[in-house]
Amino acid sequence: MDRMIYTAMTGAKHVFLQQAGVANNLANANTIGFKAQMHRFQAVPVLSEAMPTRAFVVNSSIQEILDEGPILRTDNPLDVALDGPGWLAVQTPDGGEAYTRAGALEINVNGVMQTKSGYILEGDGGPIDIPPDNHVMIGGDGTVSVIPTFGNPNVVNVVGRLKLVNPPEADLVRGDDGLFRLRDGGIAPMDESVRVSAGNLEGSNVNPAETMVQLISLARQFELQIKVIQNADQNAQSATKLLTYGT
Repeated sequence: MDRMIYTAMTGAKHVFLQQAGVANNLANANTIGFKAQMHRFQAVPVLSEAMPTRAFVVNSSIQEILDEGPILRTDNPLDVALDGPGWLAVQTPDGGEAYTRAGALEINVNGVMQTKSGYILEGDGGPIDIPPDNHVMIGGDGTVSVIPTFGNPNVVNVVGRLKLVNPPEADLVRGDDGLFRLRDGGIAPMDESVRVSAGNLEGSNVNPAETMVQLISLARQFELQIKVIQNADQNAQSATKLLTYGT
């Protein structure tokens, strides 16, 4: 019975954790640029001579699902979608650098380009400043140009270029803020091959229907683990009664 209880107990615990991860994916099914996560588990025996029969489940890894999401047309000149592999580089509050595919951009009160979440975009020479009273255009290579709304409308001025990077996926790790960073804490170099498409956004790569089915399946697994624990408890009580009668 100890094997049954330990296996079911740890199984129920980690199924519950997996439910939380899947629920988070489902909650972000409409979040621009969101990448899903998958929790992987494995059974590990207890390394002890006193309890050699017991085993438990451990959370062995969290896999990032970095497949591309659907492209959503917005016709907003400040919206960009990565055309293929690649990431937008942004500044973090601690002065570091992180990466995202959430290309819903805006200009803050100081005239600096940032994401909708408030992270300032990195350019090839630092933050990108947008002069007032100008229309913004973003080229396929990330070049940011402005056209004045006054004077000569045919004058196009380049004010910067988005920092586009493409580090190996295995080197990326997701932070608590939802941004990705290099595992070693370094900074990825610009990649000239990364392209963007203005007037579009990349949606979440979460499939709501599949995720809902997975959530239901996990709920049933959790119930099954709880029933196993309850059965083990009932068996233990019955065994105790038999031993009591025998004495």
